[in-house]
Order: sequence, then C-alpha cells, then structure tokens
Amino acid sequence: MSVDGTISHFKRPVERPFTREERDRVTVLLGGMTVAHDRLMRAGLQGLGYLAERVPVPEKADFQTGKEFGNNGQCNPTYFTVGALVNHLVRLRDERGLSTKQILSDYVFVTAGSCGPCRFGMYETEYRLALRNAGFDGFRVILFDQTGGSEQSTAGGGFEVGPGLFLALLNAIFMGDLLNAVFFHSRPYEVEAGRTEWVREKCLALCEEALRTGDAADEGARENPGVLARIIQQMRNPHYVKVLERCREIIDAELEVDYTRPKPIVKITGEFWAQTTEGDGNFRMFSFLEEEGAEVLVEPVATWIDYTLHDLHLYLKDRRGVVEQPVQSVDGIPENGGVRALVRRVRHFSDHLKKEIALGIGERVLSREYERMRAALGGTVHPLANQLELQRVGHPFYNARATGGEGYLEVAKNIYYYNRDLAHMTLSLKPFGCMPSTQSDGAQAAVVANYPEMIYLPVETSGEGDVNAYSRVQMALGEARVRCKEEFKAALERSGYRLEEVRAYVTGHPELRRPLLSFPHVRGVVGRAANFILHVASLMDRDPEWAARSLHRPGGAQLGSPA
Repeated sequence: MSVDGTISHFKRPVERPFTREERDRVTVLLGGMTVAHDRLMRAGLQGLGYLAERVPVPEKADFQTGKEFGNNGQCNPTYFTVGALVNHLVRLRDERGLSTKQILSDYVFVTAGSCGPCRFGMYETEYRLALRNAGFDGFRVILFDQTGGSEQSTAGGGFEVGPGLFLALLNAIFMGDLLNAVFFHSRPYEVEAGRTEWVREKCLALCEEALRTGDAADEGARENPGVLARIIQQMRNPHYVKVLERCREIIDAELEVDYTRPKPIVKITGEFWAQTTEGDGNFRMFSFLEEEGAEVLVEPVATWIDYTLHDLHLYLKDRRGVVEQPVQSVDGIPENGGVRALVRRVRHFSDHLKKEIALGIGERVLSREYERMRAALGGTVHPLANQLELQRVGHPFYNARATGGEGYLEVAKNIYYYNRDLAHMTLSLKPFGCMPSTQSDGAQAAVVANYPEMIYLPVETSGEGDVNAYSRVQMALGEARVRCKEEFKAALERSGYRLEEVRAYVTGHPELRRPLLSFPHVRGVVGRAANFILHVASLMDRDPEWAARSLHRPGGAQLGSPA
C-alpha cells in the first residue's frame, strides 16, 4: 500500500539483460562450491569464450556482511554466499579502483535457483536486496534453474544455453568431484606433510588448461551444434580422459602414502551447500576432521545431478496416464470420449514416452562419462551410487516423491554407506532451520533405530557455534576411532603378520606406497588401512621369500572375500 492509500501488486523489477554483444567485455562471476569446482567451471566458461572470475570461498566476514545487508531469518548458505558476492564487489571497487558504474556495467553474477519447501527459492531476491542495500543497485544476477535452463529475462542472450555450455560445466564438475575425492583420501596418509596440496595444485592447473583449450574435436561440435551430435562427440572425445590419466601418473609418481596407519572414515552428507563448501560455512569441518585424524569421504556434486534427473524421471512416470480433459470442445460439445479424446491420449503418451527416453539416455550418459573419467584417474574413487538403489533403501523411511532439498538422499546415503561397509561414521551438515533437512533428521531417528550400530551425527551450521559443533563431532568421532582401531587390530590378527613385518614388506615394494593403488575391499571391513593390511598379507603369502619366513603363521589365516 502506498502513502496515499492505493494498493499496487508487487512486480518483479525489470533488469537490464546480459546480451551477446557484451560477452567480450563483461566478466561472469561464479562461486559457491569447492575451490576445485569453482576453478574448473571458470576454466570451462573461459574455454567457451566467456570472461569468468570466481568469487572466493565464503568466510565469517562474508556471513556478517550477508546479515547486515540482507533479511533476517534466512539460512546459512544465503548469508555466506550473498555476503561473499557483496564483499567481492567491494574489493573490486576499493582495491582495484573500479567505479560502481563500471562494476554494474562490466560484471554479472550467475547462480543456481529453484523453488520448493526451503529458502533456496528466495536466494535470487536476497542477492538483489543485499546488492541494493550495499550500494550496487542494478547489478545483474543471472539465475539458472536447477532443473535446466536460465531466466531469459536476465540472461538476455549473453549465455548460450545449450549442449556446449552444459557439457563444459559437466566436465568441470566431474573432474572437480574426482580430484576432490582422490586428494581427500590421500591427504590423511601422506608421508611428507603438505605434499598432497602441491600435487593437487599441479593437477588442477592441468585440468584448467584442458578446459580452457579443449581440442580439435570441439571444433566439429561448434560447426554442428545439434544436441545429439554434441553428446556423441563428448562420448567419443578422449581429451579430458587423457588429462586425468596424466594426473594419475603425477599423483602416483610424486605423492607417497602410508596406508598402514588406521584412520576412521567419515562420510559427509547433508544439505547441498553445507556438505560442499570448504570454508566457514560448515565450520571448515573437512580440515577439522583431518586434524582429528579422520579420512573424509566427500559427496560428489554428480550425485545431485543424477538425483535431479532421476526425480524428474519419477515425476514423468507418475503422470504418464494423466491427461487433462477440456470441459468442452471448440463446437461446444463435451469431449469425454470418442476419437478426439483417444488421439489426445495417444499424443500425451507419446510426448511422455519421448521425455522419459531422453531422460533415460541422459542418466546413462552421465553415469558413463563419470565412470570413464573415474577409470582414467585410477578407479579408486567410489563410483556414483545407483539412484534406484538409493531410492529402494531410502523410500521405507522417506518417501521418494517427497522432494525439496536433498529429498531421500540424506536418509538413503546414510544406509547405503553403512550397509556397504564404506564409512565408520556419517556426518550430516546442514544450515540452521533447514526444513527439508529437519524432515530428514526425523526420518533418521527411525533409521538409527533399525541400525543400532550406525554412528550418525547431524550438525546444524551457522556463522557461530563452531566450538559446540566441534565438541559434538569429537564425541562421535571418538567412537568411530575406537571401531577403526579394533578393526585394524583384527585385520592384523587375521593376516597372521606383525605390523612391523607388513611395513617392512611395503618399504621393499614402492608400488604399495602409491596413493591410487587399487586393492580389494573385504566384506565387513571398513577402514582403508585394515583392507590394505589384508591385501599386503595376501601378497606376502604368495611371495616365496616372505612365505618362507612366515611358517610360524597358525594354519594360514583366511583373508576373506572381496566385497
């Protein structure tokens, strides 16, 4: 209601679009995920001809800025990401000497958006409010819906939304997922402190260069931009596979690990942003866990993409036979039956079938490309969890049709990694007051009741409260550490060798100190060190020199069967 008492409905402000003509001078800002993902996606955009720059990983100062210029009652990711953007623009103005007019003209910010039962749907509004309050009114925010596409009112042709952009970002995300997983599982076992970070930087630089330059095969895709042609070219293109094979060689040649040191494995789940960011947004939980002697099992972004496709597939299946019947036909005669209704049903079924087939192909291409890159990096990273299996194990506790947030994923991943002996403990990170995560926590109570040996801890994150969170994590991690040590001790007894003997054998065989060494995962054994002990013991048993020394072993212990 205005001052004079007239009532006017709210209308979304008209924003100046990002046009194709501006692409050569306007810089696209992006951020919000891990350092690796942000750097690789920036390189992917640069490879397509965009000017791109990443916003640094949000810190506590960004949280305070987000609260200062935004609304009250928003969630943790909103404050951190909004504040990070505002502070980045302030640095452009105050440190680089750009005027506010230049910033509004020469920069745009691209982010994800959606709707649903959480505050994620309000992020775009929060960005615009905070930018206006901070003195950057009119700064352009381009919103990409998580189910695909962009808002043309803000994209304005500056972004060419198509298979080229989608596949470039997909390649960047896959490489970021795999590199993160490899270095998180290597870092706790590194022999030389800090060496992992040096190798990681080298591999990231190689992947960035590959995404910026592409290869000759990409030229054909630009000449024939059809969706099918671009997908086929992607599946046949060995360019990124070769880069990851080179990374594998570097990792195994320049990084040495000692897998005879037991570390409890902590699987990270929770709300998408909180489980992904590496900064203060989740209390820097990954580095804290490593300082406490744990191995962190991070969640790939590819799982979320796969889940989004699978969820849309479920929606289409549910509506396959639902046809909206018009009340009357053009001539005024009701159409509840007859030839016209039959034709409409056939068309409806045909359209749905085409969409389901396209989604099915998309899901298979995604899994195939991820697996191809995973194999190129040594194959030691866990493959993408099958969505049908996740749905099957999660549905009894959390209905698969209840969407929003992570949906059934939080519950399903907890059960999946426990049943498969892949983690000693599950840590679920989420923003304060996140409704979908709160629903998930309610379902987790039933999960833990059905799996009493499971170690599961939900932690709500905010800009404060890190000391309390660390204390809770330490208590749960203490139990996981005890299980890990008991498991390791049992593995040594099962092997029939002393730890000193195993380490002596590893010292004499440099290939056993490679980070990407592949060895069987024995059923019922979780820890990397315990599985490694059993693997080395089997090698020692088959080694004539060591077999002669181990005649004292009682009855030739059975080492178990691979999972």
